[in-house]
Amino acid sequence: MKYYLLGKSGLRVSEICLGTMTFGEEWGWGSPKEESREVFKKYADSGGNFIDTASNYTAGTSEKYLGEFIAGDRDRFVIATKYTSNIRAGDPNAGGNQRKNLMQSLERSLKSLNTDYIDLYWIHAWDKMTPIEETMRALDDMVKLGKVLYIGVSDAPAWIVSQANTLAHLRGWTEFIGIQIEYSLIERTSERELLPMARALDIGVTAWSPLGGGVLTGKYNNTGGKQVTKGKGDTGSSNTESVSSSRLEVARRSGMAELADMMLTERNLLIAEEVLKIAKEIGRSPAQVALNWVRQQNTSQKLPNKIIPIIGARNTKHLDDNLACVDFELSDKQMQRLNEISRIELGFPHDFLASEFVQNVLYGGTYNSTHSHRK
Repeated sequence: MKYYLLGKSGLRVSEICLGTMTFGEEWGWGSPKEESREVFKKYADSGGNFIDTASNYTAGTSEKYLGEFIAGDRDRFVIATKYTSNIRAGDPNAGGNQRKNLMQSLERSLKSLNTDYIDLYWIHAWDKMTPIEETMRALDDMVKLGKVLYIGVSDAPAWIVSQANTLAHLRGWTEFIGIQIEYSLIERTSERELLPMARALDIGVTAWSPLGGGVLTGKYNNTGGKQVTKGKGDTGSSNTESVSSSRLEVARRSGMAELADMMLTERNLLIAEEVLKIAKEIGRSPAQVALNWVRQQNTSQKLPNKIIPIIGARNTKHLDDNLACVDFELSDKQMQRLNEISRIELGFPHDFLASEFVQNVLYGGTYNSTHSHRK
């Protein structure tokens, strides 16, 4: 396992982050305690040190399990948890990014994790109501108290993150060292604003749902949503899993059919088909191919470090398969195939500014030779 500095900090985190949304069975598709413990142990034995959870994952069970698992060697691990989610329906202050919810959520997480400090404390989502000054000052206070070491933000617009870090820099407060984004071959819209912002401000990037909710494992291709088969060349266990037990099927049965159907589009299944083809050609699993596309985006996005995918595994077989992505890299030609089939329009003003006409108007035909280093 390799380690990278996370953003503009000295914090060293492993190249794969273990997501623990699967620790606990309250949401219908997770793992019982002992199986969760085996997943944690396997990840730790592989050299992984970066573990992600949240105050609301599996109704709090994720944090409690994790607290037990790290008890014997707490300081070895970089523990990241999140706050924002409301845990008491009807209570307007039991959720959001205001100081009150921040403090009560943090105290609850410290107790659940059985630790004195959180290594990386994420805002789970931007709530649009709390002033940015209040949130950043409250987070800085928690750092000064020693309860939090670093801060990050998940699921927020680029302009909010930029405003927050600029404000913190000018006032001497703690800045975000990382962002957490949904990013995969089927969800590339972060390339419009969030990834360029991360590059400009030297913010580390972690990617949730790098397998597109399981779509990129190929389990939904040619199955009619009923069953799946293992294709030739697939070395992982992901494609042998029953579709009926997947997150998307649980979502559909839980009244969120619209969300599931948004993932299973013709475009997404075509992208998954290309992932399957490449996986068969190189004797790797589709999951490994999809994960490495994310991990190798630092080159095309000109990021200082690789994007760190957050993987979630319900058993050690899934984990072994996912972790094996660090053993190889996709070729330039394979990356190009995946980039082409999943390409999105960057939209205005990016496509407009990149047009030959505008480049000639701005630079008189000299852009490539004199300004290429700022692309």
